[in-house]
Amino acid sequence: MFLVPTLHLAETVLTKAKAKGWTLATAESCTGGLVAAALTDIAGSSSAVDCGYVTYSNAAKIRMLGVTEGTLNTYGAVSAQTAGEMAAGTLKTSGVDLAVSISGIAGPGGGTPDKPVGTVCFGLASKHMPLQTYRIHFEGNRTAVRLAALNYALELLSSALDT
Repeated sequence: MFLVPTLHLAETVLTKAKAKGWTLATAESCTGGLVAAALTDIAGSSSAVDCGYVTYSNAAKIRMLGVTEGTLNTYGAVSAQTAGEMAAGTLKTSGVDLAVSISGIAGPGGGTPDKPVGTVCFGLASKHMPLQTYRIHFEGNRTAVRLAALNYALELLSSALDT
């Protein structure tokens, strides 16, 4: 299912996490668990991967990750603010060392002028560094956007593990 570069990047993330003794968790919306799947496709991943949340609905983001209704009402599900709360909530509920979150518009519908299809927001939360958020625009169809978001999330994890 995953491309060779994705598998290699997932292996790199796991190698770095194991070397640091860190545990990981994911919170995914538009990717529907692709990041967790890429990591857990690798034998031995259980030594670093704790859990993955797929919170596709706003209700799930609130219930499972503690995203506030105020954030969702003010900024929307696809926002740096929501992605930040998703990552922080994942860190808190799972107790891991490093958490990544993703919320976006993979398409083909659902875009707006302010948030066109391909807009994806990421959060990165860690016990060892300040919360970081990102808003990126990816080109392509639904599959291309989801795979690009998967790879970007793995890059974020890899970079965070270098600190």
